[in-house]
Amino acid sequence: MRRVVVDMQNVLYADAIATALKNFDSDFDVAQSESPDKTLEICELVNANILIMEVTSYTPWRLEERMKIRSYLKTKKPDCKIVLIVDENTEKKLADKVRLAKKDGLIDGFLYSSVSATYLSAIVDAL
Repeated sequence: MRRVVVDMQNVLYADAIATALKNFDSDFDVAQSESPDKTLEICELVNANILIMEVTSYTPWRLEERMKIRSYLKTKKPDCKIVLIVDENTEKKLADKVRLAKKDGLIDGFLYSSVSATYLSAIVDAL
């Protein structure tokens, strides 16, 4: 069983990701974080293998805040994969920063929010 935590600003988007992952492979057990303040607690509680977080230009979903969560989680669970999702259409500069975080090895994957549910699920499955 692969345990995934989803932390998104938009609850409907988080629900869609959780549903897509479960429909893609019943081996995914998905938990949703109600707020970034709860994300680390949920990751530890469910023993997460993968953390998917949305990045926006608004607190508390800003890249800097997401990277703090990433750093703390990596000290507790170094094998947990970190995937960031960003809207490349409205957040072009932020999307470049997220892409560079992947290129620099700080995160395990990044996705643009415009990708299909099937593609998102396949990327997470391949981690």
